[in-house]
Formats: sequence, structure tokens, C-alpha cells
Amino acid sequence: MFDMASLDVDAVKAFVAIADLQSFTRAAEALGTTQGAISVKLKRLEDRLGHRLIERTPRLVRLSARGAVFLDAARDFLAAHERALAGLASSRRRFALGIAAHVMGPEVPTLLARLHAHDPALTIEVRLDSSRVLLDAFDRGELDATIIRRDDDRRDGEVLGPEHFGWFATPGFEHRQGEPLRLAALAPACGVRDIATRALDAAGIPWTEVFLGGGSSAVMAAVSAGLAVSVFSCRVVPPGTVDVGERFRLPELPSSEIVLHSTLSDAKSRDALRTLAAAFREHRASAG
Repeated sequence: MFDMASLDVDAVKAFVAIADLQSFTRAAEALGTTQGAISVKLKRLEDRLGHRLIERTPRLVRLSARGAVFLDAARDFLAAHERALAGLASSRRRFALGIAAHVMGPEVPTLLARLHAHDPALTIEVRLDSSRVLLDAFDRGELDATIIRRDDDRRDGEVLGPEHFGWFATPGFEHRQGEPLRLAALAPACGVRDIATRALDAAGIPWTEVFLGGGSSAVMAAVSAGLAVSVFSCRVVPPGTVDVGERFRLPELPSSEIVLHSTLSDAKSRDALRTLAAAFREHRASAG
């Protein structure tokens, strides 16, 4: 029987990251190290336990039977380690995170839960708004980090992945050629609204806003009710809607990128941020 207290924390972290992400490359990214270093740490843990924990082929990374048995104990070991460290801290650390409304998808609560599990001493405050508003708040120092659609005027930030847009409406939505397109959009400060209106103007398609403001959930409700068309990320669309761009001969929309801006500098916060970025990329890849 092995002694959990004598295990190397970094080696156990490497094993859990590989198990969660099913990839040595993504595990290395999440932990801020190299794939070679991850492999060395895993081998050290397997040698210590006397069992192979991960089965690896050119196409597949998965838990071995022994690895599946060990995984829950490994999580408990890391959680106890983090609680011990958190108990030594004089105060909880605050992490103010902004997430653009058009970026916010169903996976975000899971990502935040993983971030909290990674660092229980971190108090996470989340703000949802348009990319432009969040970027201004970040520049004023009100946010420690923000995940937004790339602003046309800025090329900084860490790219988390591409973002593609489409024209979405209910299958029964009617629009007659030559009549103004009924458009639902967020407030005028919303960059996605700008993408839509610029594309329509360039194509010479008349449009009118029949619903403006009220937040992304209200815009989704208006589109789902069949009142209008709106532009959404192809990853986050209202239930029961379809892409009607081709059907109504609407212009193609330019793609953008999702970027992460951050001012966090201490090692613990940067480590937590790497975990968030790696998890975000993982969920986007699985959704695609």
C-alpha cells in the first residue's frame, strides 16, 4: 500500500490534467509547462505507484484500469493540498473576470467550477457585457481578465480560438426581398451589431431594428419568438433557430477571434488563468 503523503504534488497534478483533458499537449498548456515535462512527471508517479496509469497511442490517450481507480484519490489528494495552502493565506484573493455576452456559452459554468476547484482560495467575480464595454472596464483596471471578441483596433491578447457568425431566425420567419430586414440587436455599443449592420449596408440591403437592447437573453427571446433576425456566434444560438443567411441571400459575415486579456502577474493567479484558457479551448474544440 502506498503512502499518499509521500507523493509528488506536481506529478499528481500532471496525471489529473492528462486524465481530464485526454491530451498530453493540452495538459502541458494548462499547467504552463512542456509535453516532455508532463511525460516525465507521469512516469515518476507511475514508478512510485508501480502501475501504469495512462494508456497512450498515436490517436488516443485514456486511463488504464489502475488509473481509473486512482483518479478519485488523486483529486482528493490535490484538494487537501490546496486546502492546506489556502489555510495559510491571510485573505482570499479576488479575481474579477469579464465575459462577453456573445462569448458566453453553456460551458462557462463548468469552466468556472473547474477554476474554483483548481484554486479554492480564489474569489471569482464574473461580469457579463458587450466586448467593447468589458474592454473599456479592463483598461480602467476594473477587471483582472476578460474573454471577449477581438476589437478591430487592438492586436494584443491571447487568442483562444476563432469565432464565426451567422444570421439566425426561426424556421417560419418571413422576409420579403426589398423590404427592410427586421433586425434584433444589442445596444449600439455592441460590436456584433456593428458587424451585422455594416454587412447589410455594404450589400445594399435595407434593415430596421424592431428590438434593441435588453441584454443577450432578451434578444434571443425576440428571435425565438419569430419577431426578427439576429447575428449570433455559430456556437451560441437560440434553441429552435436556424441559419437563414442563404435562404434570404444575406451577406457573408466576417469571422473574428476570441481573445483573453489579463493583468494578473502573481504565479497562483497566472496558473489559474492558464487552467481557464486551456479548459475554454478544450470545450470549444469538443463543441466543434
